[in-house]
Amino acid sequence: MSLWHNDGVSAVLAAAAEPAFIELVKNRPHASPSPVATLCAAVVLTALPAWGQQTVVITGSVVERAAEDAPYAITVVDQDSLRQAGPMINLSEALVQVPGLVVNDRSNYAQDLQLSSRGYGARATFGVRGLRLYADGIPASGPDGQGQVSHFDIAGAERVEVLRGPFSALYGNSSGGVISIFTARPQRAEVQAELDAGGFGLRQLRFSAAAPLDNGLDLRASASSMEIEGFRPQSAARKQQAAARLGWRDDRNQVTAVLNYLDQPAQDPLGLTQEQFDLGPDQTDPRAIQYNTRKEARQTQLGLSWRHRYEAGALRDATLAAYAGERSVTQWLSIPPFVQQNPLQGGAVVDFDRHYGGLDARTRWAVGGADLVVGVALDNQRDDRRGYENFVGSGDDQVLGVTGALRRDEVNRAETRDVYAQAEWAFTPALGASLGLRSGRVELSSKDAFLSNGDDSGDVSYHYTTPVAGLRWQAAPGLKLYASYGRGYESPTLGEVAYQVGGTGGFNTGLKAQQSGQVEVGAKWRRQTLSLDLALFEARTKDELGVIYNQYGRAAYGNVGSTRRYGAEMSLGWKPAPAWRTQFVASSLDARYKDDFLDCEGSPCGAGNRIAGAPDASGWAELAWQDARWGEFGLEWHAVGRVAANDANDAFAGGYATGALRWSKSYPLGHGGARMEWLLRLNNLADRHYAGSVIVNDGNRRYFEPGAPRNGFVALRLVGVL
Repeated sequence: MSLWHNDGVSAVLAAAAEPAFIELVKNRPHASPSPVATLCAAVVLTALPAWGQQTVVITGSVVERAAEDAPYAITVVDQDSLRQAGPMINLSEALVQVPGLVVNDRSNYAQDLQLSSRGYGARATFGVRGLRLYADGIPASGPDGQGQVSHFDIAGAERVEVLRGPFSALYGNSSGGVISIFTARPQRAEVQAELDAGGFGLRQLRFSAAAPLDNGLDLRASASSMEIEGFRPQSAARKQQAAARLGWRDDRNQVTAVLNYLDQPAQDPLGLTQEQFDLGPDQTDPRAIQYNTRKEARQTQLGLSWRHRYEAGALRDATLAAYAGERSVTQWLSIPPFVQQNPLQGGAVVDFDRHYGGLDARTRWAVGGADLVVGVALDNQRDDRRGYENFVGSGDDQVLGVTGALRRDEVNRAETRDVYAQAEWAFTPALGASLGLRSGRVELSSKDAFLSNGDDSGDVSYHYTTPVAGLRWQAAPGLKLYASYGRGYESPTLGEVAYQVGGTGGFNTGLKAQQSGQVEVGAKWRRQTLSLDLALFEARTKDELGVIYNQYGRAAYGNVGSTRRYGAEMSLGWKPAPAWRTQFVASSLDARYKDDFLDCEGSPCGAGNRIAGAPDASGWAELAWQDARWGEFGLEWHAVGRVAANDANDAFAGGYATGALRWSKSYPLGHGGARMEWLLRLNNLADRHYAGSVIVNDGNRRYFEPGAPRNGFVALRLVGVL
């Protein structure tokens, strides 16, 4: 369900407790830890003291509610956690604290983050698929399900909410999980300036101002400029970003306008083969230099929402919201000129201009003891897509890595039209239920204007209905149990229907959407100094989408049968003393194909194989000590299990664990709240060499992208109160 009602609800986030997990390995190769072990851990932890404050969330709910009241798995990463995690450039810095979520930093700004939730979205080799992304209620995922997070203003965020599990189906197509970022509403007039410096030539300057104004107005504006050289040759990048939020409210109305701008040119060091990767983290494929592989991205987006509250009657409030934007991308690839002699080949320079927009209208009612939301949502995008050769000339006069002759010229369109409803009941103070339904239509089309190699025009549509249901029960003081079920739906993206299997031309209208059913049971326990969340889940998917053909920059997709995902997630936060806190996050996932399919260079494979890109286990832990005189010291640990790099399961990225140290301190500057803040971090303490991410099913077997070696980071922030 599209959410437009962010009215600056302040998350009361006490030390951001996150999951703990105890592994018990099953007696079979590459198996996942048993969920039973998690239940055993929960019993042991009941001897610990308790936790108190509530965290308020919006995502997945009819109204703002405490996170422990939600009958689904949801995690909130608050403003302090975002700041402590690093330079606030990538969500991967802080979202390692979320169980069940994989957020891999490729250390490559020419590619977006690798994001997946419980294995959904793991197949993406670029962009984000299978998850819904929102910034202040504005979709960052297109109607076809592919999205980007590069324009998220992390430094200006109040919190990030991450919804996993069945209730993500309320958000429509391609919603295996939901990530929502919310901008902080100004509480007082202040200005901030921040200077960051770090390893590998990182330099960043950020400025922001925020103020409540007269007559119910408030304003927040920010701008930043980042440069980095990178630890690999051909990995330098720049990022210039600006954001503004203008709000107005009175007793019954709230209006919010949000503007974002992004300009990000970046070099692309490409992935590495196993042999190249083994030589060390500073390796770059020679073709990256030869072809000057790189990407230029620009994006501008505007969103506007209006919410009106009614004083009496069944109708409680109504919200109307709209957004529009444009995104331009040009990317130079390393495909050799001889490959482009194939008349069906679309060139090696990807160039598109995307125009997108949408609206959402919803009303909230109090009917028969229930809160009910009903609404409609429309989203559309148009891509003017071109492809060019990446060379000019021939023989000794040939120049590579430039924009050459036109090889592709088409208009791609995607559109969704949805209706939705969600109701919540509180039968008794201890027992409540939620029920939701979303029904929609996805239309994908392409109009080919480059006809010398045939007409690749086509269109296809998909219809879906995704119900969800949840039940929560307060079994004891501070302890709430829940169960939920939902059906998910994921249509192919425009990129996945672009080619036929075998590399032939033509729109791939034979692709089916993948459909899933997911069940989840969990427990949430809150007392004075303890927060404990536990979730067990199983998801079965039919007509799973997968890569059937991938060679020379052209990937073709097909339906590869059924899959099964099951696992466990736990989060634990404990404050044994006022100065100390600890957090522990861990997840287990067994994600496998159930059927054979033709992949792996034409040989049958699949049944029993692990889904590529989905690690079998992951964990994160933190131990922090805070003192008014010395500041806060933190020790962090992050671990990820083995990851299959392809569906054949003949290439794996090894598991790894890294550590980090941090120190932060705030110094008052006179009276009135002005202050100077320092943050120092030392990452990858043991200087581990590991694969930070994998390029799933890469046709050249360049699967591996190295994680950053040991590096330091320092940030100085000055805050002035007006």
